[in-house]
Amino acid sequence: MKHYIPDTNPMRPQYAPRANYQAKHFSWQCGEDGVATLMLNRPDRKNPLTFDSYGEMRDLFNNLRYATDVKAIVVTGEGGNFCSGGDVHDIIGPLTRMTMPELLEFTRMTGDLVKAMRGCPQPIIGAIDGVCAGAGAMMALACDLRYGTEATQTAYLFTRVGLAGADMGACALLPRMIGQGRASELLFTGRAMKAQEGLAWGFFNALYSSEELLEKAQETARRLASGPTFAHGMTKNMLNQEWSMTIDQAIEAEAQAQAICMQTNDFRRAYEAFAAKQKPAFQGD
Repeated sequence: MKHYIPDTNPMRPQYAPRANYQAKHFSWQCGEDGVATLMLNRPDRKNPLTFDSYGEMRDLFNNLRYATDVKAIVVTGEGGNFCSGGDVHDIIGPLTRMTMPELLEFTRMTGDLVKAMRGCPQPIIGAIDGVCAGAGAMMALACDLRYGTEATQTAYLFTRVGLAGADMGACALLPRMIGQGRASELLFTGRAMKAQEGLAWGFFNALYSSEELLEKAQETARRLASGPTFAHGMTKNMLNQEWSMTIDQAIEAEAQAQAICMQTNDFRRAYEAFAAKQKPAFQGD
């Protein structure tokens, strides 16, 4: 793995190495292989989110756009559950006493977390066990790949607390993932999507036992981290951008994206390894 070298380019934000990031409101660990694991770590409450954890994760994922020492990320929860959503005492209660400008500031911040997860170039793999509800379900939806277990219950239960199902991009992201009719049912009723439903509908990429879930997610992350990471970032960017393009625009955008990737050293490494009947050793440049 390349060592961090301070960037002197004034057009780029200055940042500490994200691999060495010291999280305050969740657990963050990153190995020499560039695979980071973000773990929500309030298991006694099924890992709810707070104002602080929302903001810290938003800032971390935004900063990961400039990190070269993190190649792939696993997002998970401690203690057999993923995330129970916004903390009832730390978030829901205070929201009932806020003014409209304060409420809008909060809802924009929660949406910014999803945008930051979608906007960072690293692939994000969700390892989702047990309860996955509300904002936690939106974090799962913001991941690029999702692995679950038979015990996973995913619920967009905003209507259960008197709110619209339109939260953090749910009405845009969920129909694209599982279809308009299925998304409409989940967002209107707030019922939990069972694990096998999620697998059949394309929400989950695979289901594993609770004991092997995190390792399977980290195994996929390591495989991606050892690949052409610049090209992975380009793939993620195009998957995001092409939602609003016509077919002609998408084909032209991909032509430009691929031409850029053809200028990378990883493309040359792949060719030279193929010619030598060897496995390419990608370095992300």
